[in-house]
Amino acid sequence: MNPALWISKTGLDAQTKEIAVISHNLANASTVGFKKSRAVFEDLLYQNINQPGGRSAQDTEMPSGLMLGAGTKVVATQKIHTQGDMLNTDNALDLMIQGEGMFEILMPDGSSAYSRNGQFTMDEEGNIVTPGAGYLLQPQVTVPEDALSIIVSQDGEVSVTLQGQAEPAVIGQINTINFINPTGLEPIGQNLYVETAVSGAPQEGVPGLEGYGLIVQGALETSNVNTTEELVNLIESQRVYEMNSKVISAVDQMLSYINQQL
Repeated sequence: MNPALWISKTGLDAQTKEIAVISHNLANASTVGFKKSRAVFEDLLYQNINQPGGRSAQDTEMPSGLMLGAGTKVVATQKIHTQGDMLNTDNALDLMIQGEGMFEILMPDGSSAYSRNGQFTMDEEGNIVTPGAGYLLQPQVTVPEDALSIIVSQDGEVSVTLQGQAEPAVIGQINTINFINPTGLEPIGQNLYVETAVSGAPQEGVPGLEGYGLIVQGALETSNVNTTEELVNLIESQRVYEMNSKVISAVDQMLSYINQQL
């Protein structure tokens, strides 16, 4: 069997995965706090027919060898944790992290997940929760029923104005979480990430201090997907897919010629 067939097959498989990554980015171009991904390619093992530097005669060495590659594959998808743009909403429970950090979310099993999506709301008890599944924000913040307004400072202090009181009352503190390697976090959907062995341990801190990002109330962080860039990448992937398909077609014509002539 002609090895070019199998080499081109690996190219088709790799570009299919690349297009899947691009399509996922484009599908989430309007998802608040979404971080785009990119596929990481790697060439496969080589068949060493002649080793570089091998003896070609008694006193001479081959300056280059003969090595045939076996194709390519996608070995990883990397999350790009660059800052998204700011979208002003004037909603008191819309929070944006300007800089490094994530919100900590309490999962139903008691574990923690982390998110850049600051679209929060309140449950029936006044707890600040995520809008989709209603997971609690950590540290837990409960807004009193008679609160007239909610104020979140840049350093995460949460206070409310109560009827009959001149001064706002502090009801909680929102801290943010940093990771040494945020690319190592595992995305699990619902705009959430979980810790892994390579992400490093979560490091909690006060927003605005020691490298932690500030909290901006009444704003959201948009997706960091650049649709123009993704469309260009999509065109490039399509062309590479077509070229690999043409190699398979060319090999098929060569084999057909041999079958017909011999």
